Amino acid sequence: MDNGASSYRRFLDGDESAFECIMKELFRGLVFFIDGFVHDTHAAEDIAIDAFSDLVVHRHRYNFKVSLKTYLYMVGRSRALDYIKHRKVIDFVELSEARAVADDTAALEEMVLADDRKRQVNTAIAKLPEDMRVVVHLIYFEEMTYEEAAKVMKKNRKQVDNLLYRAKKELRIILGW
Repeated sequence: MDNGASSYRRFLDGDESAFECIMKELFRGLVFFIDGFVHDTHAAEDIAIDAFSDLVVHRHRYNFKVSLKTYLYMVGRSRALDYIKHRKVIDFVELSEARAVADDTAALEEMVLADDRKRQVNTAIAKLPEDMRVVVHLIYFEEMTYEEAAKVMKKNRKQVDNLLYRAKKELRIILGW
């Protein structure tokens, strides 16, 4: 995905599912980014939703000169700064609540990093030859036994074992681990 621009073009052409793809791809990262400004996870989520709703309501504003991700982060930053500027009441937080906010931020950061790792692994798996890709999918994602995977692939157990060994070795090379 080219940071969402092609999906946004599909959305503009009437494909509603394309917008869902954009949301899945960019929402958590945008919330994490905005949270760095407002230090309030719930407000950051609201601001991120506003940034995405801007894409729907004001379709003409995004002109494809920058990536969609960049555009959303620019809108998010602007709205976060507006939020800070217009927030008139200073919130005093109990110490126990401050720890909970720090825990929310850490959890959000972990989710973003985990999503990034998943994306890297999925991209690496897609680069594998078909047999290796199938065996990895069957064993790790479908949680099949070696024998079950062998039946599905019409191979014997040893062939599945060898394919999986080579697939892991290839993934280490692709991922640089």
